[in-house]
Parts: sequence; structure tokens; C-alpha cells
Amino acid sequence: MESKFSKNLYMLRKEKNLSQQVLAKEIGVTQKSIDFWEKGINEPKANYIIKLEIFFDITSDYLLGIED
Repeated sequence: MESKFSKNLYMLRKEKNLSQQVLAKEIGVTQKSIDFWEKGINEPKANYIIKLEIFFDITSDYLLGIED
């Protein structure tokens, strides 16, 4: 089941024209992790949410779908 997080991560990655592999390398996870996060199979630990927040220059509230 897709969550707001899953949709936001996918959209942010596509806006920057990044592959899952490239994003995974940037934040230190596997491509499969990105795939699972985007499909809503599982969610990242807090330290990876922080890395995504820094990488995309967004707030965790935005990433998690708490605010627009």
C-alpha cells in the first residue's frame, strides 16, 4: 500500500531525474531499499529519513506527508 511518504519520495526522485540506484548510492542504501520504500513495502529508519531530507533539501514533515 502506497503512503504519502512513498508517493513523495517517488516524485522527488523523478523531479531530480534520478534512478533508484543513484539515489540509493547517495544516501547509503541498496536500490532495493528505495524500491521497497517507493512501493510502500517498508519504510526507512529515521537516519535515512534525515539523509533524504538533507539530500532533497526538504523537511521531514514534507517527506512524510505531514505538510504540503
